Amino acid sequence: MPTYPETQSQDVIEVLHGEAIPDPYRWLEDGEAPETRLWTDRQNELTESYLAAVPAREQIRRRLGELLSIGVLGTPTPVRGRYFYLRREGRQNQPVLYWRQGLDGTDRVAVDPNALNEAGTTALDWYYPSEDGLLLAYGLSENGSEESVLHLLDLETGRHLPDRIPHMRSAALAWLPDASAFYYTRYPAQNEVPAGEEHYHRAIYFHRLGTDPSDDPLVYRPAQKEYWPGVSLSPDGRWLLIEVARTFDQTDLYVRDLASGGPLVPVAENLPATFEGEIAHGRLFIRTNLDASTYRLYLVDPEHPAREGWREIVKPRADAVLESATVAGHRLALAYLKRASSRLRITDLEGRMVQEVPLPALGSLFGVGAEWDGEELFYGFSSYTVPPSVYRIDLSTGSSALWRRVEADIDPDQFEVRQVSYVSKDGTAVSMFLVHHAGLPLNGDNPTYLTGYGGFNISMTPSFSRSLLLWLEHGGVVAIPNIRGGGEYGEGWHQAGILASKQNSFDDFIGAAEWLIAQGYTRAARPLPRRTGAGPPARHAALSSIPDRALMDSGVRIG
Repeated sequence: MPTYPETQSQDVIEVLHGEAIPDPYRWLEDGEAPETRLWTDRQNELTESYLAAVPAREQIRRRLGELLSIGVLGTPTPVRGRYFYLRREGRQNQPVLYWRQGLDGTDRVAVDPNALNEAGTTALDWYYPSEDGLLLAYGLSENGSEESVLHLLDLETGRHLPDRIPHMRSAALAWLPDASAFYYTRYPAQNEVPAGEEHYHRAIYFHRLGTDPSDDPLVYRPAQKEYWPGVSLSPDGRWLLIEVARTFDQTDLYVRDLASGGPLVPVAENLPATFEGEIAHGRLFIRTNLDASTYRLYLVDPEHPAREGWREIVKPRADAVLESATVAGHRLALAYLKRASSRLRITDLEGRMVQEVPLPALGSLFGVGAEWDGEELFYGFSSYTVPPSVYRIDLSTGSSALWRRVEADIDPDQFEVRQVSYVSKDGTAVSMFLVHHAGLPLNGDNPTYLTGYGGFNISMTPSFSRSLLLWLEHGGVVAIPNIRGGGEYGEGWHQAGILASKQNSFDDFIGAAEWLIAQGYTRAARPLPRRTGAGPPARHAALSSIPDRALMDSGVRIG
């Protein structure tokens, strides 16, 4: 076994709530300290010397480079005959935002972050076309900071407007119908709040083009500095809609009639649930898990938003979670999660069934694009071995066709994607996805990578992973259980894996490992690899509870 460099241990003890907590390696938290840099250099030297002796290293490096260069594709945002979408080709560091005039028009570059920074560390964080499709608001950040600066681009001339607004991390933005101004969210400047609170106090402001952003009027500031407001407008510009996330599982909703200059009126406030809204055709559509673990959809008159006037148009399903609802012309696009795999249903504006859209396989939707008064709908789809693909539905006929897909040198037919179920410690049934070569022998000798999450209502669904393909091509098994704490089966599943119930997440994960062993996929009595001479390390089972989300990218729209 390798001889690791010595790591200094210091006598550091912190007392919290009367408990003494030793932290002997706290000195390593200062990444810029000379001693930390020296420790890192020695660790890297050991790693390089070990890997240099692996004969297949260059072959692996070459194939991994090919897989990681598989492109990224986003779902188009249609705006008055223009289409905006993200695409990354080959070895580009950052996705490029394109737009085209007409469905079959020529792609034109709107924003290419790669041309702004040779190091490739300038990122396009979000974008919002104006309601007429002529102007584009977008945010750029540097070096992974996500501290966006707003830029405004005239798409006809290619010239930038002088307006610049900083501190717009994860911005929400709503254009007025005439594109003369917009509402937006931003964080305070350093001198506006006490030191250390710059990432709190997110608020909503109003900016008119050509004016000084420092004079922008404050529209709404939440009662608590930790709350997270978002903003949108009805297509006619009459109704201002504000969503305020208090926590991950509680949201308030407000409307304001801008035409009459009325006050901000609560639609849902201080309720133990989340609420998402969209106003179109003079109606407010609300998706919520209020008294509905798998979510329901209400129709509300924004002029009379009191709860007693809400009308349920989509009931909660026992077998599927309503993940999103999008107004698309005179249709609703309802995205569901059924047994942790996506489904897409089209209804009328009253929630009555029109069609179930057949999806290619077990997989995940990664975006729905539509206009509130349009006649088309775009959706993105991917799975473990299916690269990002975008489809277009003609809402007048219901027909669906492939719009664009990412080309990749892989053969999905050589792999098998399965979903199984096992029983956790307390008797709860837990689903799990398995990906491996077709015809895999269940002899207990397969290298197996088990990964899960189970937190923050995040759903582990089948999405395309460039890095895991190398493992699969070399005979590895990928196992991803849907452990409690995630959102795969609604709010009840989420709550069953957090706080006092957190042990369920760990029990579910351990149960997955036990099932894999019992079914002959792998075995527990498998030692870690030992290198002898210059030969490659032996295959072994890898059990990890940290998800490989960083490279499970599927081109999600960031606007």
